[in-house]
Amino acid sequence: MKKKNLIVAITGASGSPYAHALLRALPMDEIQIHLVASSAGKLVYGLEMERPLEEDLPTGVRLYDEKDFTAPFASGSFPSAGMIIVPCSMGTLAAIAGGISQNLIHRAADVCLKESRKLVIVPRETPLNRIHLTNMLRVSEAGGIILPPMPGFYHRPKTIDELVHFVVARIMEQFQIPQNLVTPWDPGGS
Repeated sequence: MKKKNLIVAITGASGSPYAHALLRALPMDEIQIHLVASSAGKLVYGLEMERPLEEDLPTGVRLYDEKDFTAPFASGSFPSAGMIIVPCSMGTLAAIAGGISQNLIHRAADVCLKESRKLVIVPRETPLNRIHLTNMLRVSEAGGIILPPMPGFYHRPKTIDELVHFVVARIMEQFQIPQNLVTPWDPGGS
């Protein structure tokens, strides 16, 4: 069985636990993960996860430099299921909303939008100003999905990991990737 290609990007916003959990929850036997992290993303990941990103990757994840415009997914001819930017800084969001490809993350997101592939952005900032909201609207109107990391509480989370898993499950559901991190809501209990 040929693996699907999925692009994951990590930027310099707080929220590395979401990326960490996602990279471990994706089924590596079915998906080839192409990971690109900005220099700020690597810095924040190291601070939040207390170890360098490069030393914390699951086996099989392909890591690309943010300046590597020769990466296969910089072209629309490369087949992919789409892209997840988790966490997404407001600077990255602004570049994508403006169609500015200053690095591989921006370019890969632009490719997804132009090829009508799924682009899921997990923005991390609070509070949001009018510019942030406008950029989210522009990306949404261009076909992107804005998935803020807002955990639900109906599953009665007891740990930070359970809060993180709620968001990661929602990300995976956008790509119809089965997950067992969170039980779907069923108020009737059936």
